[in-house]
Amino acid sequence: MIDLFEPQLLGATVPLKNRIAMAPMTRTRTSEGDAPNELMATYYGQRASAGLIVTEATDVAPSSKGYALTPGIYSEAQRQGWRLVTDEVHRNGGTIFLQIWHVGRMAHPSLMPNREAPWGVTEQRAEHSDVFAHDADGKLTYTRAGTPRRLETDEVSALVGTFSQAFANARQAGFDGVEIHGANGYLFDQFMNSVLNTRTDQYGGGTVENRTRFLIEVVEAAVRELGPGRVGVRLSPFGEYGSMPADPLVEETLLYLCEQLGRRGVAYIHLVYQLMPAGNMESIEFKERHIDHALLAKVRAAFHGAIIWCGGFTDRESAQAALDTGLVDLIAFGRPYIANPDLAERLKHGWPLAEADQSTYYTRRGHIGYTDYPVYSVAREAR
Repeated sequence: MIDLFEPQLLGATVPLKNRIAMAPMTRTRTSEGDAPNELMATYYGQRASAGLIVTEATDVAPSSKGYALTPGIYSEAQRQGWRLVTDEVHRNGGTIFLQIWHVGRMAHPSLMPNREAPWGVTEQRAEHSDVFAHDADGKLTYTRAGTPRRLETDEVSALVGTFSQAFANARQAGFDGVEIHGANGYLFDQFMNSVLNTRTDQYGGGTVENRTRFLIEVVEAAVRELGPGRVGVRLSPFGEYGSMPADPLVEETLLYLCEQLGRRGVAYIHLVYQLMPAGNMESIEFKERHIDHALLAKVRAAFHGAIIWCGGFTDRESAQAALDTGLVDLIAFGRPYIANPDLAERLKHGWPLAEADQSTYYTRRGHIGYTDYPVYSVAREAR
């Protein structure tokens, strides 16, 4: 039986000191030019006792931005900023993967180059979803996603090259690996949804091979750049975030993709298992969307790398119970890591967990609600 604090060798190349992952969480603390900074280095370094840190979602290009103040990995300043982060995490004995995304239609013209339309699988808008962008007065606020334009076939192919350069930049910035964000209604998820993807070209939704082609081509580029065992993929079967329509072929797509990812040397699948967000980014309301264990067993049989479960885990008992099913290798904690930089130690020793101030999740107030949460002190608690 696997213990939560047992080491793990990820992809036969990356050693992890425990089975706890810090899930990716957007925190909007970048500097000018969407560059990471010393504050972000402190934040991630404080949390280096996690077995694996997965960073906040990071833009692969200016066209991929769906939320203001999220970092990029396409400029030299951004690469240098991320180097501050990786150096600090490694100095504290941690392991860190960069999560890379393209939001696709989940964007607004105010965030796009030359205020162009967001990029979409089709022209269909995410009608019920908001992004964090500028309003008519230039104020940052939540606003409805814009109407996208359909990407041409050659533009999709060109995006593979854009991702490949981002993977090279991530390697140069000192990351131990990358996680490709194929979940939560963003661009890869949009291509894989057989209802939303009504294209008829080689990336069209009519066959499982076509609707997964874009993601698989990007995965292949990542493995070429970083090597086998240093690439992860995040997926969210049955997810509704981003106005994603229910997909009757979701299980077929998931299991086919699991098999294909395993063949290409992917180290792990990061599976959003439950508690999919039902509202917008600022909402704290969640509803349960469970993947039953029968399907998880099929995923386990189809994919022979590691599986990370994410969603709703708040304590040691629930995490260990998930490990005890034998269907999972690591447990990802999200919101508990905001107020508990030493979460792994708190879980191991049974120390109480602090509660985060939700008003500081996405803010421009610097360190407040970001790096000012203290580690637990036995001596302080005894007084």
